[in-house]
Amino acid sequence: MVVDLLLGAGGIVALWAVAGLRVVRQFERGVVFRFGRVQSEVRQPGLTRVHPGVDRFHRVNMQIVTMPVPAQDGITRDNVTVKVDAVVYFKVVDPVRVVVDVQDYRAAIGQVAQTSLRSIIGKSNLDDLLSNRERLNQGLELLIDSPALGWGIHIDRVEIKDVVLPDSMKRSIARQAEAERERRARVITADGELQASEKLAQAAAVMSVEPAALQLRLLQTVVEVAAEKNSTLILPFPVELLRFLERSTPDKDVKESATNGETPELTARKVPDDARGIALDGPLADRRSGQNA
Repeated sequence: MVVDLLLGAGGIVALWAVAGLRVVRQFERGVVFRFGRVQSEVRQPGLTRVHPGVDRFHRVNMQIVTMPVPAQDGITRDNVTVKVDAVVYFKVVDPVRVVVDVQDYRAAIGQVAQTSLRSIIGKSNLDDLLSNRERLNQGLELLIDSPALGWGIHIDRVEIKDVVLPDSMKRSIARQAEAERERRARVITADGELQASEKLAQAAAVMSVEPAALQLRLLQTVVEVAAEKNSTLILPFPVELLRFLERSTPDKDVKESATNGETPELTARKVPDDARGIALDGPLADRRSGQNA
């Protein structure tokens, strides 16, 4: 009888001991409540034991959680209506505070992320949302991380996923981008013209010192034109050569005068266009008087 009682008591103790065993996985931590009071010791990964009927065991996931933030409608500081969505990466750093201080830490983080995203939209310009997202991501991370630290949660990073614009604003941005590209093209063309003019001025200075350089350049141009196998070859004739020939060729009248032994007149008489400009030696006789005579 006594033996049976001992065996029965031993079995009950064994069952009680086995019922109190818990397994904590590597990415989890265990929080124990004993008679409603949280224990300061956090159970580490592995096999642990609690008192059945006395302790309540909670597992807390320590992995990084990816939470998408629903798209939020807002008006930027420059009065543009946009719709922005984001994603939040966070993890638990204090399992006791997560279990004790927050009823549902995932829902809390989601609500804080939405309100913070709306606040960032209202404080930013449209250009910042489109081109300066790194700074906005950092600001959004600070806004969410401030209350999350008090809950035992660390915000790893926050990323703005997409910015949806109205169709009218898309067309305006497209026109602005086209005008900007045209402006850059004109500036590049003007810069090229400036550099080309400087090089041409240097080349002209060299050719003015060495006239033979101009002839060499002319021959090079002729060679380039002839390489195309054209039926017509246009050969430019320098004006300076014509002036040189004009200065070196004597006048025909000067040659004839020199042959006859006469002194050539350097200037020719100017014949007036009107007969009234002719000066006579004596007075003219009246035609009527001559007729009467």
